[in-house]
Amino acid sequence: MPDRENPISLQCSICGGRIVNDYLEAACVCAHCGNRWSMDELLPDYKDYARAVEQVGKANELLERKPDVVSAGQAKLMFQRAEEDCADRPDAIALEIMKSCQEGKELADRIIIYAKGKKSFDNKDYHQAITEFSKIPGFKDVDELVKQCNIGIENTREKRVPFTLILGLVLPIAICELILQLTGLHILIIIPIFILLCGALAYVVFFEKVPPLLIEILSLVIAMPLAIFMILVHGFHMETKTAILIAVLAPLAVSVVFFAIPDLTKKGSGK
Repeated sequence: MPDRENPISLQCSICGGRIVNDYLEAACVCAHCGNRWSMDELLPDYKDYARAVEQVGKANELLERKPDVVSAGQAKLMFQRAEEDCADRPDAIALEIMKSCQEGKELADRIIIYAKGKKSFDNKDYHQAITEFSKIPGFKDVDELVKQCNIGIENTREKRVPFTLILGLVLPIAICELILQLTGLHILIIIPIFILLCGALAYVVFFEKVPPLLIEILSLVIAMPLAIFMILVHGFHMETKTAILIAVLAPLAVSVVFFAIPDLTKKGSGK
C-alpha cells in the first residue's frame, strides 16, 4: 500500500528522472523527460479508485462550463461522493483524491455565489449583486462587476430620485391635510409644517435613508388616496362615495402607468 504521508515517487526507466503521480489523470509522468505511464501499470491498487476518479473528472467538467448554480451544485455533490469513496482508505492515493475533492467543493461554492451575483447583476438588482460578490472578492471578474454595480446604482438613483420626490410629495400633503382637518390650525401654520416635511422627504430620498420603493408604495397605497379623498370632499364638496371611488382608482391608474412605461420603453427600444 502507498504511504499516506509520503506520496509515491518512482524513477523514470528512461532518463532516471522523478516520476510525479497524477492520480486524477490516472497517469505517472516523468518530471524530466515527460514520458507517461498508465498508473495501473505501477500501482495495482489504483483500480480501486476508478469510480472516485470518474466522479472527480465529471465534476471538474461541470465546473469548466459557464457559471451556473445547478451545474456547480451537481459538481459539489460529485466531489462529496468521491470523497466518501476514499474516506476509509488510508493511503496516498486517497489523500490526493480527497484533497482535490476539498478544493473542488470550495471552487463549486464560489461559483454558486458568483452565479447568483451575476444573475442579480443581469437583472439590475445591483445591491443584491454586490452582497453576493462581496463574499468572493478577487474571484473571476468580480471586482470589475462590483464597479459596474456601483455605477448602475448611481445611474438608477439619479433617474429615480426626481420621480420619487414628485410622487412622495403626496405624503406631506396628506399629513398636512390630516393635521388641518383634525386640529383646525390656520393655513399659515400648516405651510411651514409642509415645507419642513418636504425638506425631510428630500433628505431621506436623496441620501437613501429610506428605500425609494417604500416611499413610492406609501404614496400610492396610503397617502395618495387619503389626500385625494380629503381634497375632493373638503375642497370640492364631492359626495363621499364618489370621492372614495376616485381616491382608490386614481392611485391604481398611476401604478399601472408607472409599471407599464418601462415595459413599453423596452419594447420600443427593442424594435
